Amino acid sequence: MAEFVPILVAAAAAGAILMIVLGLAGSSPVDPVQARLTQLGTMQAKSLEELELQAPFLERTLRPIAAALSGRMSRMASSSFQDKAEKRLALAGNPGNLRVADWLGIKAVAAVVGGILFIFLFGIVGVLGLPPALRLLMGVIGMLFGYTIPEFWLGGRVKKRQHAILLQIPDTLDLLTISVRAGLGFDAALGKVVEKLEGPLVDEFRRALAEVRVGKARREALRDIVPRTEVGPLTNFIGAIIQAEQLGVSISKVLQVQSEQLRIERRQRAEEMAAKAPIKMLFPLVGCIFPSLFIIILGPAIILIMQNLTV
Repeated sequence: MAEFVPILVAAAAAGAILMIVLGLAGSSPVDPVQARLTQLGTMQAKSLEELELQAPFLERTLRPIAAALSGRMSRMASSSFQDKAEKRLALAGNPGNLRVADWLGIKAVAAVVGGILFIFLFGIVGVLGLPPALRLLMGVIGMLFGYTIPEFWLGGRVKKRQHAILLQIPDTLDLLTISVRAGLGFDAALGKVVEKLEGPLVDEFRRALAEVRVGKARREALRDIVPRTEVGPLTNFIGAIIQAEQLGVSISKVLQVQSEQLRIERRQRAEEMAAKAPIKMLFPLVGCIFPSLFIIILGPAIILIMQNLTV
């Protein structure tokens, strides 16, 4: 039997080689274009319902509700209220390209969710004896709470953006001054700043430069930056540029003076923050470190006293 093993192995190897050769001979090269066309031909067109089901759950549920509520809220809100909301969104940099109607819809959804959440939470407490009228009052308080939460978020975005603009002003003015001294005009220097830097201040300059290119006066485009930022040093800088343009003063000198002044102000703000640091550190020191020290120092003595009293 052992003498037939090499013959069987050779026969199996020859059969495998023969099958490979026949497979390669019988196979024809596949055209990738034809294969793609065949794949597209077998695909079925998806219906609108299937496309909607592919969207995330929150987008399928909350977006229609927010759209409906935004339409109602925009009709109910006064023009002054809408103008105030539009200004707040502009100060925050229009996060998510939100319109005033969208923002009002978000606040309405947050109010409804807050009211339902409070009613549910205090409904559980109501099982223990909370009156229904008080539960209803908690629902109203929850709606007010939910309505104000987006405002807190937007206020945080406004402060963060203003702080970023404040930190970016000196570096932006340095590059602007160097470009003007190199022989570029103010618009060309502003274009160089927009090309080289990034940030909220650069975004405002980019928008102003685009407005100038479509025909808007430069002083008007720069003046429109002020209500969208409300940053004091930037307001002073824009006022100085507009005044220099009106009086015919050299812009390079104005830029140099403004850049030096802004750096002095930034150094003063840093010194002020450094002076406030010890006072801010006092509260964590008193509230966290001192109790731990008292426990470490007085803990063994208290244990000994308690042991002596028990004895």
